[in-house]
Amino acid sequence: MLNFNFIISTAYESAYGNAYDLPLKKQFSKPKIYNAKGDLTKRWYVYFSYRDPSTGKLMRQTPFYGNANTYKTKEERMAVLTIYRNIILKYLNEGYSPYEDNELKNPTSEDIKDDLLEQEVPQELEEELPNTEPEIETSQAKQLGVKEAFEFVMTIKERDLRESSLRTLRSHNKIFIAWIEKNRPDVSSIEDIDRSTIKTFLNHINLSNSSRTVNNYRASLSSIFATLFESDMVPSNCVEKIRKLSTKPVKHERYSKTDQKRIFKYLEDNDPLMLLYIKFVAYSFLRPIEVCRLCVGDLDLKKKTISFVPKNGAWKTHRIPDILLNDIPDLSKMDKKAILFTAEGIGKFTDTKLENRRSYFTSRFKRLVSKEFDLSFEHTLYSFRHTFITMLYKEHRKSHAPFEAKSRVMHITGHTSMQSLESYLRGMDVELPDDYSHMLEQQLKEDG
Repeated sequence: MLNFNFIISTAYESAYGNAYDLPLKKQFSKPKIYNAKGDLTKRWYVYFSYRDPSTGKLMRQTPFYGNANTYKTKEERMAVLTIYRNIILKYLNEGYSPYEDNELKNPTSEDIKDDLLEQEVPQELEEELPNTEPEIETSQAKQLGVKEAFEFVMTIKERDLRESSLRTLRSHNKIFIAWIEKNRPDVSSIEDIDRSTIKTFLNHINLSNSSRTVNNYRASLSSIFATLFESDMVPSNCVEKIRKLSTKPVKHERYSKTDQKRIFKYLEDNDPLMLLYIKFVAYSFLRPIEVCRLCVGDLDLKKKTISFVPKNGAWKTHRIPDILLNDIPDLSKMDKKAILFTAEGIGKFTDTKLENRRSYFTSRFKRLVSKEFDLSFEHTLYSFRHTFITMLYKEHRKSHAPFEAKSRVMHITGHTSMQSLESYLRGMDVELPDDYSHMLEQQLKEDG
């Protein structure tokens, strides 16, 4: 009895000759639209894959954006990308290839119009758009350039990171890519970058920057390569095994009661806005950048609460103590979306970025206070937070044991764990042990 598969194969070859002479493999995938889950703050585009003639494998091509992202509604953006998609599909069907120098035919406007009208813009937006970032084929890695790979990572990071973090990442990306183009012209794909390349770049950064800055670059590159590894675009994260450089922690010295009172009195006479800014740091235990994030609507003066975005990114609410509440001006007539602290005053609108607003108040403090009182480098705006947490703890210790005192302070300051607060207090030498001379004297007497 003849094998069934053998019969089918023999009949096929008889009818068509050599099966491998036929173009059984598709040359390209159907162009699709990516909509960033409907988020208009992200980039939308058309993407497709085309078979690389040198490897025979489908390779993701550079996404096509056109001017689609200038449109501000989902319907408009979808309509534009649908036209782009149809145009791309039309030319792919006609044999155009991203791997060849194509000679453009000159169709009439009517021809193009007829072709595009054959496919209508989808009425149901949700059914047309994919819900996730399109995957990039593993085989594409060897062909993907460094810049394209980093752009792919940024598309993903834009969903999760704050604007300040994105700005840092973009800056580090730009500098790294410029260095690669200048010093490693032989690097043609993302897989050409290895641990040695990263080390050489970080050594270059170290020549004119601090160890802390070098570590920041390392962290950015490690984050990028971790994403590339998770996307199967590189075989490993070549950055994670590079050791961090040792750094000297930034020390924020506490102010003495005398200096603190003198500074407050000086600012009361010379810069009330700066003084109020400092009081938000001192009395509400906010970090300077958290104060800069505040909008008028984040303060509820009736409930005596303040809502803010802390270091970990999750919204928190603190009580506004009366010592601060009494100094806050009337906010009832101000727009709730206005920025609380700006260079122009309280409750104003400004285009100044968050980091620049923080830098402004830091510079203002140095110019007015640090210079006037000849303060050391370690006496900063942040030092007021340290100073008043110390005051709070010492006051609680007058009537409570250490553990209970720390628990009460944690509830006020918002520290997430006892360990973090203890580390904070130990670093400031808040509580020294009682004099232990009598114990030593007793031992000396016994030995004698």
